[in-house]
Amino acid sequence: MPSGKKPTQNKLHPRNLHNSRYDLQALVEVLPELKPYIFTNQYETETINFSDPKAVKALNKALLKKHYSINFWDIPDGFLCPPIPGRADYLHYLADLLFPKTPHLPKNSKIKILDIGTGANIIYPLLGQAIYGLKFVATETNASALANAQEIISKNPNLEKYIEVRKQDFGHQIFKGVVKDNERFEAVMCNPPFHKSAEEAMEASSRKAKNLYNDPKAKLNFGGGPEELWCPGGEFTFIKNMVKESLVYQNQILWFTSIVSKSENIIPIERVMQRSKVNYFKWVEMAQGNKKSRFIAWTFQSKKDQKEWITP
Repeated sequence: MPSGKKPTQNKLHPRNLHNSRYDLQALVEVLPELKPYIFTNQYETETINFSDPKAVKALNKALLKKHYSINFWDIPDGFLCPPIPGRADYLHYLADLLFPKTPHLPKNSKIKILDIGTGANIIYPLLGQAIYGLKFVATETNASALANAQEIISKNPNLEKYIEVRKQDFGHQIFKGVVKDNERFEAVMCNPPFHKSAEEAMEASSRKAKNLYNDPKAKLNFGGGPEELWCPGGEFTFIKNMVKESLVYQNQILWFTSIVSKSENIIPIERVMQRSKVNYFKWVEMAQGNKKSRFIAWTFQSKKDQKEWITP
């Protein structure tokens, strides 16, 4: 069962549109409400206050409108506000996983992706459809988040035939109840809650904010409710359960993938993979500046079956 890691990187994926500084003035042209949040810092560079939730939400709206033709996007207060460059990276590396020998990937609406825990922001389906033309089924346990995700789709009518949202009513189940009989997906995406408790999430958020802004009173802007930030056992337990459940759906889903935020979980997750009946797994490394990230991908299909499953 081979496993390998790509060399350490410090840049976003080559196809990522956000490898250079944001052109804030160009973004203001498509979304004037961003302008009040822009200021010139001590290095004579235009920027925004990334610890201000309203500023980051406005930035996201502008990025989605200018680069991805998403004319309406909003989230209620308290829900996770995702950093778009990193979310786009996951999709670019997933595309490489699906089509490893196709350098210039065409848009392909025949490819169907399952997004587990899409949240109120529904960011992966929005970006995946815009960049690669993919179809998505997005699942969510929180009724308010689901309603907001549906509103975003409804107010961008061109998305309705590509993105479907489904309520997960089976508590801690991941696939049961949202994957229909005989339904097939080329891949699963997931950014699981990575903390073990609300207390751990708050402590980590406070520590990270202080490190980023050198301010003991600083708070992170990204928000996030309980379902988004923590679950019993944290991301390791979530992924362990995901691997166990994937056995049942191995003939309906080609690639199972999940973000792994904590590096200390890499070895325990590899042990889970080695004890399971997966045919193959691999780590895919991602990076943005000093921030390192990764996702784990596994499949039950042979290389021959993988090729037959997908046609570019």
